[in-house]
Amino acid sequence: MDRRQFISRAAVGAVAAASVSKAALAALPEPVIQTSPDTAPPLMPPTGRPYNPVVTLNGWTAPWRMNNGVKEFHLVAEPVEREIAPGMVARLWGYNGQSPGPTIEVVEGDRVRLFVTNRLPEATSIHWHGQRLPNGMDGVVGLNQRAIPVGKTYVYEFIARRPGTFMYHPHADEMVQMAMGMMGFWVTHPRTRNPLINEVQRDFCFLLNAYDIDPGSLVPKINTMLDFNLWTFNSRAFPGIDSMNVRLGDRVRIRVGNLTMTNHPIHLHGHEFEVTGTDGGPTPPASRWPEVTTDIAVGQMRQIEFIADEEGDWAFHCHKSHHTMNPMGHDVPTMIGIDHRGLVGRIQQLDPEYMLMGERGMADMKEMPMMLPEQTLAMMAGFGPHGPIGMGGMFTTFKVRRNQKPGDYADPGWYAQPPGTQAFEWQGSLPEPARFSAERLNAGEVPGLRRSALEMQVRKPGSGKHPH
Repeated sequence: MDRRQFISRAAVGAVAAASVSKAALAALPEPVIQTSPDTAPPLMPPTGRPYNPVVTLNGWTAPWRMNNGVKEFHLVAEPVEREIAPGMVARLWGYNGQSPGPTIEVVEGDRVRLFVTNRLPEATSIHWHGQRLPNGMDGVVGLNQRAIPVGKTYVYEFIARRPGTFMYHPHADEMVQMAMGMMGFWVTHPRTRNPLINEVQRDFCFLLNAYDIDPGSLVPKINTMLDFNLWTFNSRAFPGIDSMNVRLGDRVRIRVGNLTMTNHPIHLHGHEFEVTGTDGGPTPPASRWPEVTTDIAVGQMRQIEFIADEEGDWAFHCHKSHHTMNPMGHDVPTMIGIDHRGLVGRIQQLDPEYMLMGERGMADMKEMPMMLPEQTLAMMAGFGPHGPIGMGGMFTTFKVRRNQKPGDYADPGWYAQPPGTQAFEWQGSLPEPARFSAERLNAGEVPGLRRSALEMQVRKPGSGKHPH
């Protein structure tokens, strides 16, 4: 089902629900399944209280039906296939055809009823992370409820008591189920004007998640604790992550939740932002300050806001350097500075496909035409208007355009930089710094030198009182 069909079907279904009999409304709402990895357009509320909807990066919002004033959703916990990026599909667990599951959008004060059907091979539950609700609806198996058995449907019902940004995920065998991708976003919009919540023109959301999937494999290694090889926004790795496209002058909100096993310093280029909300609610204005990076710890949500007042294509990424890479071997030795002359030819006599890697750093990887195993991704991937971008993982672009129409989320293409505003090569004279001469330590470059550039020169202590 494509996005147009999805939006149309959701709107028709919600409107039709208002005109059918009470007997028909007593049945479960039909679950809507979505498998496209594209970013769906915002779902304008066809029923219930109005609100300005969010856009879920490489995701979608779950439709609902109104049943005697109650907003009803149907989530199906099930095995899914998720395209991490073109060329790699993973077998995960998720909701309604995807991992993460669909974003749930409601309004402060809504009574919400959520039907959860379990099509996993084991029991499950859902915890509504950050919500104020009755204890029996909190979703911790054994503490608040019995687990949802395989093939059964449980019902959660509560009032969305406060506006903010939340998440949902299992509290049943969560080491396995969350490692397999079971999670989703929840947004509660304010019912009326809230002095702590600004009106924005663009509102994005997504979850941080990570997987350890060996090249050629399909299923994550669920026992991995820290050494992941796929760092993702909404289970998508760059270059499979869509750009966030806005109009120059828009006030932008980006909501990011972290359900990985480590923290992520999320960094935006070209702008300063303020943290205006957490999973505990909106932050008081006196607690906000401008910054360009905010650290999001495990189980936390951060909501940032700013004015998009600098036109261009700006990077948006996690600032941990390995988190902007796709699958890579973490045990590869560092080869920088090692002289391979004469060695490569000998190795290629035994293995004609052998290529030298890492002698001058890893930047060559982004242009190297290396054969990859099936079901994996290039470590560095993606091309921009000036060549290979050389990034992967938790990376995307934030595109600001003066001619982007209000409400238009289409990709405007690459930014045409005005003349004189791009870094360029210096063509004039460039005297060699003196330190370069001093660093020429290889034999043959400095007369009389007999030591290697890599040897450590040790000065022995004298015969003073402290010869240590």
